[in-house]
Amino acid sequence: MPSIMNPTTNPFIHTQFTKSAMQPTDWPEDQGHEVAFCGRSNAGKSSAINALTGSSKMARTSKQPGRTQLLNFFEPTPGKRLVDLPGYGYAKVAKSMRAQWRAHIDAYLRGRESLSGVVLLADVRLPLQAFDLQLIEWAQNAQVPTRVLLTKADKLSRNQGMQALFRTQRQLPKSMDQVEAQLFSARDATGLDALIEQLLRWLDWDASRSQ
Repeated sequence: MPSIMNPTTNPFIHTQFTKSAMQPTDWPEDQGHEVAFCGRSNAGKSSAINALTGSSKMARTSKQPGRTQLLNFFEPTPGKRLVDLPGYGYAKVAKSMRAQWRAHIDAYLRGRESLSGVVLLADVRLPLQAFDLQLIEWAQNAQVPTRVLLTKADKLSRNQGMQALFRTQRQLPKSMDQVEAQLFSARDATGLDALIEQLLRWLDWDASRSQ
């Protein structure tokens, strides 16, 4: 398998943090291409972004889920952005704050013209939750393709992982033809190459020309 730290195979190691913002007026200019990362607060979203970018400090990880309370924007190359959306569903976060996060996620998914794809992260050991499916529906209504990243796949055997993948695929309505699912592990890089290939397509990025 190619080294994920090799810039010729993973251009995302050049990613730089741009800004954190909550209000749409503070977001970067709505042009170019963006891919949003979203999911429940304990789904491993920050770990996945760190694995993608080859940096343990790119996205903040914590033993206490729910730390990401703003939209965090990262730029692997000019005009291409990754967006870390606030995690949702963590019980210890106040209901008023969860409602606020949902409102901003909804506004982002419905109104961001540069949004080219959504990566939804979900723990492979659990079925998709109600808000996961709602988020997928939001993205589909906005005609934004979605990839479900089933995280922490290293905690299951290969057979168990495939069973979990099939379970997730059965949860997705057949009408959602712009939704795909894959296994992923930030710990051992399972599925990282497939994720990189998808991101490059969504971002309309020929990374070989930016080396």
